[in-house]
Formats: sequence, C-alpha cells, structure tokens
Amino acid sequence: MNVFVESGITHLDLHRVRHHDAKDLVMDFVLQYQDSIPLIIICGNSNRMIELAKDMLLNNDIIFSEPRYGIIRIESL
Repeated sequence: MNVFVESGITHLDLHRVRHHDAKDLVMDFVLQYQDSIPLIIICGNSNRMIELAKDMLLNNDIIFSEPRYGIIRIESL
C-alpha cells in the first residue's frame, strides 16, 4: 500500500495494485486514516480500479466525491 501525505492530505496510490487486492486495501486505508479525513485515493485511468474502489465505499456508506477522473476524495464516514 503506497500511502503518502501531500498538502496535508493523506493519499492512497493504487497504481501497481492488483484488482483483487483493491477493495481490502481501500477499506484498510479508510479505517486506518479515518481521523485524517479528507483522504484521497488515486485510482489512475483504470475503469475497473475506479469501479472497485467506489463499490467498496458505497457498500460501506462512506461519503466521497470525484474531483477529477481517477481521483476519489473521502469526505466523511
């Protein structure tokens, strides 16, 4: 899991992550860093990766936005 802080916001970069690992990584990231919300998840250009991350967030009632394609911003739990 590639996690870093940029401009005071904690980021998860899903580049080079296998699709079957993405859901668990997203949920682990959100739970581990929930005290630091907002959080950013970088999915890149993979439609499948974006879909997997969004599905995990929606299934857990996590509020998020998509400021641009391939980027998901966690707003609240």
